[in-house]
Amino acid sequence: MIAFVKGNIVEVSDTKAVIEVGGMGYQILISSSDAAKLAQMKGQVLLHTYLQVREDALVLFGFLTREDLETFRMLIGVNGIGPKAALGILSVFSASDLRFAVLAGDAKTISKAPGIGSKTAQKLILELKDKFDLMDAFESKLEETTEKEPSSAELNSSEAVQALVALGYPGSEALQAVRRVSGWEEMSTEELLKAALKKMSF
Repeated sequence: MIAFVKGNIVEVSDTKAVIEVGGMGYQILISSSDAAKLAQMKGQVLLHTYLQVREDALVLFGFLTREDLETFRMLIGVNGIGPKAALGILSVFSASDLRFAVLAGDAKTISKAPGIGSKTAQKLILELKDKFDLMDAFESKLEETTEKEPSSAELNSSEAVQALVALGYPGSEALQAVRRVSGWEEMSTEELLKAALKKMSF
């Protein structure tokens, strides 16, 4: 098994990269989000990889972060989602954004990914919701925003969800309640918490 490929970038397109390692060029399928990042990089790069073994080919899929690779593995474990569909999902969502969408039961958002209909999105949520942890999702999102200041809406949302969890509500239900509040992006933590509590009572 090829765990990772480390080498020089030879070519990058929206769907693949060619990485030279020891005089050999490895063609690796990548998400469009990683392609955009790789296009800005120079010198050596490291891609965490997944090797798909088919009757007619060996196909490498690559990811700039181990988190994206692990999310990819979870996605292809969902019945009806193959490697290319999983890559399409990660082209639209970061791993943490996908976690939030799954935990919030937001099939509408997930179905925006190419090739993912509403039924497949519902199946994805059903099969993955117990594999994601809300606090891990918040920590991952915080790491994503270390280079930029998180928005007040993100902070207020996080604080409201954590307050609901502290009150004894399950994390996924708390996140769903917060995201169902109309205009939550404009509310303070206290306003959001009160509105979400009303949602939880129904």
